[in-house]
Amino acid sequence: MPKLSMHEITLILLSLGALLAVASAFAEIAKRFSQPSVMGEILAGILMGPTVAGTFFPEAVSFLQPTPGINFFMNGFTTVAVVLFLLVAGMEVDFTRAVRQGKAAIWVGMMGITVPFTIGYLAAGRFPGVLGCEPGVAANVYALFFATALSISALPVIAKTLMDLNYYHTDIGMVIITAAILNDLLGWLIFSVILGIIGAENGFPVPVTVTLTILFTLGALTAGRWAVNRLLPLVLAHTSWPGGVLSFAVTLALAGAAFTEWIGVHAVFGSFMVGVALGDSEHMRARTRETLAQFVSFIFAPLFFVSIGLRVDFMNNFDLLLTLLVLGIAIIGKVAGCGLGAKASGMPWRESWAVGFGMNARGAMEIILALLAVQHGLIGERMFVSLVVMALVTSMASGPVMQLILNRKKSRQVSDCLNSRAYINPLKGKTAREAISELSALMASIYRFDANEVEKAVVDRERLAPTGLGSGIAIPHARIAGLGGPVIGMGISSEGIDFNAPDGQPAELLFMILTPHDDAGAQVQILSEIGRIMKNTELCDRIKKASGYTELLGLIKTKEV
Repeated sequence: MPKLSMHEITLILLSLGALLAVASAFAEIAKRFSQPSVMGEILAGILMGPTVAGTFFPEAVSFLQPTPGINFFMNGFTTVAVVLFLLVAGMEVDFTRAVRQGKAAIWVGMMGITVPFTIGYLAAGRFPGVLGCEPGVAANVYALFFATALSISALPVIAKTLMDLNYYHTDIGMVIITAAILNDLLGWLIFSVILGIIGAENGFPVPVTVTLTILFTLGALTAGRWAVNRLLPLVLAHTSWPGGVLSFAVTLALAGAAFTEWIGVHAVFGSFMVGVALGDSEHMRARTRETLAQFVSFIFAPLFFVSIGLRVDFMNNFDLLLTLLVLGIAIIGKVAGCGLGAKASGMPWRESWAVGFGMNARGAMEIILALLAVQHGLIGERMFVSLVVMALVTSMASGPVMQLILNRKKSRQVSDCLNSRAYINPLKGKTAREAISELSALMASIYRFDANEVEKAVVDRERLAPTGLGSGIAIPHARIAGLGGPVIGMGISSEGIDFNAPDGQPAELLFMILTPHDDAGAQVQILSEIGRIMKNTELCDRIKKASGYTELLGLIKTKEV
């Protein structure tokens, strides 16, 4: 039976260790500059691959991949890595939230697919050679791929950007996240169909592959979600936590990946859809998701993304004109589509453009799409490099542009929205619903609005996505029609209340934020400011222990300066 030699095993271990160390280091550097970690990981691969090291130290590249046996193993390992990464990405898709969201998310999601897809298809169909279509590739199939590549958004990057800017829990953030969910689902479904069309090694006719793909997708979103929601309580009851749930999730992901690979669609689509089914279950706690995400994001994902830089010579395959064309068409299509979709749903122009640029981040999903396309011979290395550059540039620009657009108005101070009468210490409520009801009743008596209406609005918003931030803080909020200006009620719980925070910690400090329905910017600014202030863990602890409202207000004002 063929096996790796001792020398090859030694080189594999050294190669993996070196790649992981350098990729992790560059990822941390990228995060220090408020950039996605994937940017640092790919840069590490470029430096260690044929682009830089291959030019100046060719023996270093041959050390990382010296024999066919090692290359075979590394390709298999990176395939498993990207399968697990797409599992985590799928778990971030809250399908129930997408169904519950109103017309804004649907408009943005559909326009964010339709407009860039149409522009991309027409451009590539009319000028295939200019836009990188390689000889031997059918122009219509290439146009389909190019249109799809311009249509998807990177849900993990978008979510991380919104969290970093403290926009994630705002209404604008929820619209962007939900629209990105729709983009991801439709984009990957279309691409899976394209893979079936260009021919697979399974021997299935194209109509059969396409039909099986659609049936698998529908099954995962219906019966699959139902089955996972029934099985997870059994797993939690009869296995060790969180190991049992993690094993269950990875097993399902590998099975789903194997099925879609078998029918002629890449394995990543299967693991992504399994992730959607898992992530939508009410029994999948945020802490379990975070454990799996940390494991994959810090071990498997860096090794996959650093391997991208090892595959291609970015310098020799960089085409400035092609890259600028791809970048320009991608930005115009996505920003215009999502921005017009947001405007059509009734959002003001300022918030609409912020949504457009928020959706513009392509990140890791675009890079994975491009890698699969080059592996299947659908695009050449010039287009691959252009798509990677486009993915990185749009991801880098998304957050700063959103911040610039949304922060034009005078910044609202948290302290200006507080009221000594809207402060409860201690809260009597033991659950999230009871605490929300308690604060709603108090604020209704102060500001003279209907307590039941406010409670319903806040609870409905809580059902869309939990507002527990972690570190003992929760920010239940809602936009209320007829409210004159933003107001904040505060409550402190000595025992803590479960708001389903990512770290699993109960909330001791509650900010209930009510803003006018027609002023989305107020909510964005206040939530962002609270997020900034509460990043100081020492200050959080002092606020929780404050002897009264006056001391609490002083602590917050000190941090606002």
